[in-house]
Amino acid sequence: MKRKEKSPEDLTIGELRRLLMEKRRNVRQERLDHYRRTGRVIQLASTQAPELDINPIIETPADEELAPVKKASPRKKWGERFLLAVEIIAVLGLISIILSGFGILRDLNAEFAEALEQPTLAPTPLVMAVVLPSGHTPPDTAGNTRPNDAEIPEHLRPMVQSIKDLPIPPSSPEQAIRIQIPALNVDAPIVQGDGWEQLKKGVGQHIGSPNPGTTGNMVFSAHNDVYGEIFRYLDQLQPGDEILVFTQQRQYTYVVLNTQLVEPTQVEVMAATNKSTTTLISCYPYLKDTQRIVVFADLKK
Repeated sequence: MKRKEKSPEDLTIGELRRLLMEKRRNVRQERLDHYRRTGRVIQLASTQAPELDINPIIETPADEELAPVKKASPRKKWGERFLLAVEIIAVLGLISIILSGFGILRDLNAEFAEALEQPTLAPTPLVMAVVLPSGHTPPDTAGNTRPNDAEIPEHLRPMVQSIKDLPIPPSSPEQAIRIQIPALNVDAPIVQGDGWEQLKKGVGQHIGSPNPGTTGNMVFSAHNDVYGEIFRYLDQLQPGDEILVFTQQRQYTYVVLNTQLVEPTQVEVMAATNKSTTTLISCYPYLKDTQRIVVFADLKK
């Protein structure tokens, strides 16, 4: 008995899907058959690709000899050596330039550091003296006096004469021009040089001693019993008393340290110092003048 076909409305989803797939397969098969009949599809015979020999053997004639290795010509060898030498020289030259550059840099740094350093000021050297200045004979009843040559050792007298001929330094704004000692009521002009004629005019500054305020020993001399008796009372100065020295530009203050009595030939009291100092010198004692009184003072900071 023939099975009754169901209508599309009675089919389930699975049955509809299966019918649709069968229909598509039949359509494809009919189309393929049509292509075969019309010659549009060619049936290919199944063939197997030949296997490739991955290790082929290349035969060479038995009597074939290997080609000899060509030797480099002497010219080529010398060329290679020359190029090698040039490279070595170039490397050495580069190293030399680098080392030279370091040397130049070191020298520049040294010059720069030297330029930054402040030079150490050396004390101004004093003109060598044989005896201390201001020496003279005691004044007579008329007030007359003269240089005391007896103080000078005989063998040194020619040297004293040469010192007398030293030129007076030219005037400058930094030179000392006046001195004041408030404790002694001293107020006197300063002249350059401490010879006999200079000390007639005031306080003499020893030639070669430094200007006020600079490093070194600034030496002043004056008489105690003639020509104004400017330094008569130096023995009354006490440590801490002030000495005022003036230039055209400013005032400098020195503070007394101590006082000494020395012989006329003890010129070491005029020696240079490594700081700013002043030394005052005069004959002593009053109206006898057999020694020197020396006052030492430092620049007030």
